[in-house]
Amino acid sequence: MTQDKTEYIWLNGKLLPWEQATVHVTAHALHYGSTVFEGIRVYEIKEQPHIFCLEAHVKRLFASGKIFRMDISYTPEEIKQAISDTVKANRVKSCYIRPLVFRGESRLGVNPLPGPVDVSIIAVKWGRYLGPEAIEQGVDVGVSSWRRLAPATSPAAAKIGGQYVNSQFIAMEAAERGYAEGIALDINGFISEGSGENVFVVRDGVIYTPPPYASILQGVTRACIITLAHDLGYVVKEEPLPREMLYIADEVFFTGTAAEVTPIRSVDHIPVGSGKRGPITERLQTEFFGIIGGEVQDRHGWLTPVVS
Repeated sequence: MTQDKTEYIWLNGKLLPWEQATVHVTAHALHYGSTVFEGIRVYEIKEQPHIFCLEAHVKRLFASGKIFRMDISYTPEEIKQAISDTVKANRVKSCYIRPLVFRGESRLGVNPLPGPVDVSIIAVKWGRYLGPEAIEQGVDVGVSSWRRLAPATSPAAAKIGGQYVNSQFIAMEAAERGYAEGIALDINGFISEGSGENVFVVRDGVIYTPPPYASILQGVTRACIITLAHDLGYVVKEEPLPREMLYIADEVFFTGTAAEVTPIRSVDHIPVGSGKRGPITERLQTEFFGIIGGEVQDRHGWLTPVVS
């Protein structure tokens, strides 16, 4: 994975040079994780940047803000325009966009409500999240000892920064054990998700994925892959999945804005299927990457061109 800074960051309505887009050390977000955010991909198609699923990402950003009692002082249309402006200002044709809504400079104390709500938009050049070879060869993962959030402890449907402490424990443990990523179970012991990806399991030609109540973030790319699977005639079932499904599956793969569609070749050192990318995963990848690469028609209107 490569990541490089760009020239400008959008902060509270202004495009500022990268080095000037700073916050104070008393920012509530720094102490208590009081942020909501999104990750959005921008793909180059015919030498022009196209934002992937802009509408869905901004809609989820505002939903997360509503859940977290954060009143965003911009409209969804203004945020979409600011994202486009940030891409244009940095003269990038492909990148990763991070809209971030956070509680700024404030007095110390857990209650976030007295603090101001600030908004930033960051654009960075970013390669394959799990490595350039992962898309074809797949990755080795392990089931984490860390569980995902239990219901009524924290809202899994919101993309809240503080909740990613749990994801960090999953990712650190995976790295220490020599895996590319970890898969967490929910409080009931069913498959939930990776540290930053949704999980799909294929068995006997049927595609399975954990339901929203398995403490997953309902991923934008997850929704796209379900749509593409239906387009291709596959049956997709959202239902609780026991851990052992990972071991007897024909195919397993991750989806996510950063991970895109990444095959999993082993779980806990047990090969998945033949130990390499399976045919259904490959077919979904071909369709997905065809759309974001401009070779397949964007029939669902997922791509928003950035006009110079």
